[in-house]
Amino acid sequence: MPEPVPTEQLQFALPPKHESVAEERRYRKERLAAALRLFGRFGFEEGVAGHITARDPEFTDCFWVNPFGMSFKHITVSDLLLVNHQGQVVEGRHHVNQAAFAIHSQIHRARPDVVAAAHSHSTYGRAQAALGELLEPITQDVCAFYEDHALFDDYTGVVVDEEEGRRIAEALGPHKAVILRNHGLLTVGDSVDAAAWWFITMERSCQVQLTAKAAGKPVLIDPRHAAHTRDQLGNDLAAWINYQPLYQQIVRSEPDLLD
Repeated sequence: MPEPVPTEQLQFALPPKHESVAEERRYRKERLAAALRLFGRFGFEEGVAGHITARDPEFTDCFWVNPFGMSFKHITVSDLLLVNHQGQVVEGRHHVNQAAFAIHSQIHRARPDVVAAAHSHSTYGRAQAALGELLEPITQDVCAFYEDHALFDDYTGVVVDEEEGRRIAEALGPHKAVILRNHGLLTVGDSVDAAAWWFITMERSCQVQLTAKAAGKPVLIDPRHAAHTRDQLGNDLAAWINYQPLYQQIVRSEPDLLD
């Protein structure tokens, strides 16, 4: 019989440790550009709506974000903007989406643990948001959000002021995601990878729930098993690991995003 390979010789990717702020900044920007490309690939764009932010590792009250009006499908690392806590562009040559600043600045301020936040007007996320309902524990994957997402049960128009951003941050609370009624989804994480993964899998969970309810009456996973599954799958490290195949795909097929 062939000898098994020793466990210590098997490769398993984990989030890297950085030796300098500059190295960590470059890493976050690369992951941000890749996440935006993936959002474009998955059809999460709707005109100029949508944004993902990543907190700068040195200037922690500033965040990197996609330029206003630029297609997710075309964004590169060099296109990203650095925006300060007043909404002013301090690095870059494009305008910033004011809705991105109004929402994300308040989330980054309220949640020091959050490195990245993602919001876009995805199709199934908007459909779920139109119902004003939370996701139910009907599949293994959606259990990652069991008792760990919230509903912002209000809509007053396009978010352009900080007060509305504060209300959204309050609704999010300590959770990984919030459904913005009549608007869409917003997710957060301790890395760009985690925030992006939560958005992607939440969008798919919305699709599954809407499809299942259209077909019949879904069978709920009981609370004890739903909570246990969340504890297994619902942490940011699990999100980072789940996201790696997607990151590998987009970087290999569209390497220009790293320019």
